[in-house]
Amino acid sequence: MSNDYTPPKVWQWDSESGGTWAKINRPIAGPTHDQALPIGKHPLQLYSMGTPNGQKVTIMLEELLALGETGAEYDAHLIKIGDGDQFSSGFVEANPNSKIPALMDHSTSNPIRVFESGAILLYLAEKCGQLIPTEYAARTECLSWLFWQMGSAPYLGGGFGHFYSYAPIKIEYCINRFTMEVKRQLDVLNRHLETHLFMAGDDYSIADIAIWPWYGGVIRNTLYDAAEFIDAPSYTHVVQWAQEIADRPAVQRGRMVNRTWGALPEQLHERHDANDFNTSTQDKLN
Repeated sequence: MSNDYTPPKVWQWDSESGGTWAKINRPIAGPTHDQALPIGKHPLQLYSMGTPNGQKVTIMLEELLALGETGAEYDAHLIKIGDGDQFSSGFVEANPNSKIPALMDHSTSNPIRVFESGAILLYLAEKCGQLIPTEYAARTECLSWLFWQMGSAPYLGGGFGHFYSYAPIKIEYCINRFTMEVKRQLDVLNRHLETHLFMAGDDYSIADIAIWPWYGGVIRNTLYDAAEFIDAPSYTHVVQWAQEIADRPAVQRGRMVNRTWGALPEQLHERHDANDFNTSTQDKLN
């Protein structure tokens, strides 16, 4: 592949971009095939995969259940993005952007669709009145960090993660560009967590749930195998925060749901009942 490239006057899509996940990228929206989404027994129906964005929602639901919110019971259906499940007609109806996760709430007379992980976290927090501050200034701080994550994580995932781990060739300029930005973001978190127990203050909230799967993942080396490369131990306050959240039982459960890689006892491809964590992980099914 040549380093010399002159963009054409009009770009045309004539081949896959190459690399891991290449088949999921295309320049047009809409469904590629007709297929309805399954519907389980609970009002909340989640269609997802255990990527960082998917983990946000399953962690949130497990945290709500741990708080006694019975209305947070849910079915989690696996959407295999590598197979193109997100381009089915049913999924596109739930999320016209064809990205996981997507949530359908059947507790209302007309089911409500919620897409984008940050929107789902906010929807569930407001629906249950949990994991979001009620005091105005604290709530504003929480939402600021929630939206910080939504705007910042694409640099970590689509930028750094892609070029460091998934791209078919290693491009020094791209890796340097996005590594610099990821380290800047980690420094933002580290400076904030030096004087705050959690992202929005003293209480765990949807801001932490949104940020942890991405930034906790890269710090704890469960994402991109890049902890040494970015000098993760130097971000001491992020390390402490990430480990404290990782130790939460609801986080450990949520991280398993719709997960299709890693140790078999940590994979629960679909979750329809709390007992599934004891009976339906991949080590018990295989």
